Amino acid sequence: MAKKMTDEGAYYYYDLHPTAEDLVEETEDHSTLIYYLRGVLTVLFAGQRCRVYYNLNFYQTANRKEYPVAPDIAVIKGVEVGRVRSWRVGKTGPAPHVVLEIASQETWDKDLEEKPSKYAAMGVEEYFAYDPNEPTLLRDGRRLFGWRLDRATRTMHALPIDAQGRLWSLHLESYLVPDGAYLRLYDSAGQLRPTQAETEKRRADALAEKLRSLGIDPDQITPPHP
Repeated sequence: MAKKMTDEGAYYYYDLHPTAEDLVEETEDHSTLIYYLRGVLTVLFAGQRCRVYYNLNFYQTANRKEYPVAPDIAVIKGVEVGRVRSWRVGKTGPAPHVVLEIASQETWDKDLEEKPSKYAAMGVEEYFAYDPNEPTLLRDGRRLFGWRLDRATRTMHALPIDAQGRLWSLHLESYLVPDGAYLRLYDSAGQLRPTQAETEKRRADALAEKLRSLGIDPDQITPPHP
């Protein structure tokens, strides 16, 4: 059953002041991929009780000077919330079910070496990190990494890449598949999960095909005046 959550009443220090990560300038690849994934997740969770946040500060204590973590993308399922300035785990709502970090030169080492334990301590159930850069930041060319929480030990276990270079997300019910500057999501049947714009185009194409089957040229239809 979904729970309705409300925001904290007082500000944390870093809600009003930049963190070191806030001062890192995003690359075009970084911002483009976040925008793309935002479109995919909007469709994936349409009509569901789920919140998807971008660069939101997450805290674990009532200490107003606590240094936050602010994942590029955080997915929290089963909650209804209004607009929030930050999120205190256990107070505002639960820990994110899925976190995604997009690599930058300044943060990639932390994404791979420090973030898994930090997110485990917070209770994040799945964590994925992706490198959209060309050339890749690692010499071996690997772009995609994933971890899943072991609740008994409160530690993250690395997920093995399958033979097709994919990782399966339980909470996204999707394969995560590297595609150069993009990280694609596919369902279990191998169908690409679309963005909202792609969904609308598919509907328009299907309608146009239906009209053609009826002997109607969709290009000759004049839209009604507003």
